[in-house]
Amino acid sequence: MDFNFNPDQTQFADALKRWIARDYGFEARRAIIRSEAGTSDAAWATLAELGMTALPVPEEQGGFAGTAVDMFVVMQELGRGLVVEPYFATVLGAEFLRLAGTHGELLERVASGELKLACALGERQSRHDMFDIATRAEQSGDGWLLNGEKKVVIHGAQAGMLVVSARSGGGQRDADGVSLFVMPASTPGITITDCHTLDGLRAADVRFENVAAPAGSLIGAAGAGGEILDAALDYGAGLLCFEALGAMEALFQATLEYLKTRQQFGAPIGKFQALQHRMADMYIHLEQARSMALLAAVKLGSADTGERRRAVSAAKYRINQAARFVGQQAVQLHGGMGVTDELPASHYFKRLAMIELTLGDADHHLARFIAQPGFAQAEAA
Repeated sequence: MDFNFNPDQTQFADALKRWIARDYGFEARRAIIRSEAGTSDAAWATLAELGMTALPVPEEQGGFAGTAVDMFVVMQELGRGLVVEPYFATVLGAEFLRLAGTHGELLERVASGELKLACALGERQSRHDMFDIATRAEQSGDGWLLNGEKKVVIHGAQAGMLVVSARSGGGQRDADGVSLFVMPASTPGITITDCHTLDGLRAADVRFENVAAPAGSLIGAAGAGGEILDAALDYGAGLLCFEALGAMEALFQATLEYLKTRQQFGAPIGKFQALQHRMADMYIHLEQARSMALLAAVKLGSADTGERRRAVSAAKYRINQAARFVGQQAVQLHGGMGVTDELPASHYFKRLAMIELTLGDADHHLARFIAQPGFAQAEAA
């Protein structure tokens, strides 16, 4: 099977590499993180100019209708560059709208870079199960009233619009009865509390108190958002896998360079066989992660829901394992320097740790993979 990227994909990757090397180096990133906003308007404008915000948007809304493989190369480069802009949150929100086939005007604004989105999905009790929803949506005239609280909404305070999951029917953990809404973050009744995350990004707690959502804010049909939510979560998990791969590649290379230059007993520590073995183990984890990420990229477009779920959960499980191993080994091989803020290694390690816990950890995705139809029969055979 040919895993070479086409010229358009290579061009996107090269454009991002050049921009990151020129304008988004490590010190520039640290300055952005320390700023009050935590993101850069100039960087976001550049991402829009390069076509990154338009890439996943359908052509009808001014986008390029990019596939998951197209997004693979973009997220991989963003992972290498440790970019902290709200790109992941925005394209995940756009995927909800694309899947529903609604709110084309919002997708047009996303494509142009005018609009940033955030996805208010997780709650205090839900952990990795995004179908564990206590936030309620009750009909009020032609619209809805939302009450509840969402936790750790990535770039929630930086978004102009929020994609929100709420329960309009069924039990708290049922797949049925889920309604999805998109609404301005400034809607009366919404309270957003911004905070820093471990990896330098921003997240927010978002409270909804009698928030009026008009009928037009619904994404899809009322109570029937479960299928869209499931598919969008798989898309988001895939994007995180691609980003993690880029971060691991950069961290592996940084560690390799450190072992070549760090002297001990009059020789580079990379000459010590024990450390060479650890680097070999890191490389094996990295290559296995690459294979699983590519599999997820191909299967995300599958019409077979079960095939998509199996591929994404298998990839997220394996890449979560690799991220932890590569991150921990890199920090240890750097010695005490590996945990200092002045060295990129610690920032890669923190980002990989956060990716591991976002949209399902290894245990969650292993259990999800096993629960897919056909697994028990295959084991018995």
